[in-house]
Amino acid sequence: MSELITAIVALILVAFAALMAAGDAAITVKSRSDLLELAENSRSARSLRAIAADPGAHLNALAFIRIMAESTAAVLITLEISSQLDNFWLALAISALVMTIVSFILVGASPRTVGRLHADGLLKVAAPLLHAVRVLLGPLANALVHLGNRVTPGTTRSVSFNNEEQLLSMVDEATELDVLEEDDRELIHSIFEFNETIAREIMVPRTDMITIDADATADAAMSLFLSTGVSRIPVIDGSADAIVGVLYLRDIARIAHEGDAAAREREVRETARAAVFVPDSAKADDLLRRMQLESNHLALVVDEYGGIAGLVTMEDIIEELVGDISDEYDSDSNEVEELTPGNFRVSARLPVDELGELFDIELDDEDVDTVGGLIAKSLGRLPEAGARTIVGGLELTAERTDGRRGRVTTVLVTRALIAETSIPTLPDAPGDN
Repeated sequence: MSELITAIVALILVAFAALMAAGDAAITVKSRSDLLELAENSRSARSLRAIAADPGAHLNALAFIRIMAESTAAVLITLEISSQLDNFWLALAISALVMTIVSFILVGASPRTVGRLHADGLLKVAAPLLHAVRVLLGPLANALVHLGNRVTPGTTRSVSFNNEEQLLSMVDEATELDVLEEDDRELIHSIFEFNETIAREIMVPRTDMITIDADATADAAMSLFLSTGVSRIPVIDGSADAIVGVLYLRDIARIAHEGDAAAREREVRETARAAVFVPDSAKADDLLRRMQLESNHLALVVDEYGGIAGLVTMEDIIEELVGDISDEYDSDSNEVEELTPGNFRVSARLPVDELGELFDIELDDEDVDTVGGLIAKSLGRLPEAGARTIVGGLELTAERTDGRRGRVTTVLVTRALIAETSIPTLPDAPGDN
């Protein structure tokens, strides 16, 4: 009779340990907000709110009681088997084998799977018991965890990730398991990369800046605003390095609305507002914070030599986080266009690292940031339409050029069939056969 009671008690302890393991898994997969939302329509609301308030302490208590139940069950099974066998070591070996199988299947794998898949239902039913375990054994479990941390200095309690790479790896894994959408994954990655982004990487380069001469009239400025669709234009005095200020569309629109002929003929230098200058090494997050504090939407980017390298707007910064923001005035031209499988037309302003990602290769260059700069560096001169070179296993061909400045605007890219570093090819000169 005593053997039967011992076996029943051992089975009860194993079942209890399995319930604790399932509860542990259920709490682990639920965030605090999930637990609070679950508590809104549950009879176990008080217990669920208590678990949400301090999930770490509850997990410690559940782990402690589960290990204690498993250990006690192992002792009882060992006593039961040893009473049936004369050889103690054989009884010990059989007990260890039995408890290993029971612990892995009935306490380890199966209950945790159930807890993860049916977390809501399990927590609604078992939350009072799980919280009771925390109340009864939580202080003791926490004390043992604290003792463990003292024995192994340098460790901290409830640390899920040691570094940024581990967190991003977990995000990628969650996306592969369809827990997160691809858009969510890209947004999370953008947030972490945003901290390392500098103004030079997101600015509109100097060659693409729309500017207006300081001696231009308000009427001329209005025409430029209407033709370009921008709302702010840097005012220059002879060259882009001599910035007088920034002209706002609202100021010119007010002058046009008032109908003052003298004001409409006034030079825009008198209407321009003070410009904000930032170094090209300024961090994007710091720049965004500064723009918010100063209620400013445009800053001129200055290079290390004091010249104007370009300009950056608040929209440019926000697009680094959420992707391109288009309105009715933006053109539909894409930076990357797939012509045929493996053959692309890309903007000369496409970042070099994005070109590498397009072909799944490492393509970094400390000297240049864009594809246009990469092809110019490889050729050793400004590329003309038709110029061809090979960089990093990619064949780059300058395609279109700006008629006004003669600079390349688009580049054709494909994988190179030969391993030469550079094959500059120029268009035929007039009169060549």
